[in-house]
Amino acid sequence: MSEQQFEIIDFTNPDEYQRWSAVNDNVMGGISIGQLYYDGKTCRFLGALSLENNGGFSSIKRYIEPLSKEVNTIEFMFTGDGHTYQLRLTTWKNGDRIQYKHDFTTTKGKQQKKTFHLHNFQAVFRGQLLNHAPDLVAEDIKQVGFLITNKQTSPFNLNLTHIQFKALKNHPTPQSTPE
Repeated sequence: MSEQQFEIIDFTNPDEYQRWSAVNDNVMGGISIGQLYYDGKTCRFLGALSLENNGGFSSIKRYIEPLSKEVNTIEFMFTGDGHTYQLRLTTWKNGDRIQYKHDFTTTKGKQQKKTFHLHNFQAVFRGQLLNHAPDLVAEDIKQVGFLITNKQTSPFNLNLTHIQFKALKNHPTPQSTPE
């Protein structure tokens, strides 16, 4: 497969963490904490989940520059903690904000690289899948983010290295992907 690379979010840049904002369950009465920090080498999504007051999630997000319509793939590199996270993409289309998610598992202490095709993201609203959402296309993406919600009280620590938006040629499409 040949590829063309577009925007990259470099978490080794000491200023990158300042572009991100946190949204934790305190917006609904919970007491989980989480934030993106720069540790001198890379950025970490770090915090602790609490189930008190119906809580249990933490998220970070940032706005991105408009992407080329050719982008069809996202690659990112990280070192995990054994938890499952969601990579989230947010669009605004026809006045509606829609979030799309892709779950990914991490291995504690192991650097990993994951590649996701845009057609494999699922539209969600407050944790519920949306059945009739428009297809996710790159030029509609306005924000990128991460969310953890694992239904248990626990600390979390996701060390992020980079996110890269790419146009892969000959990538699988929904029609060519085996069920």
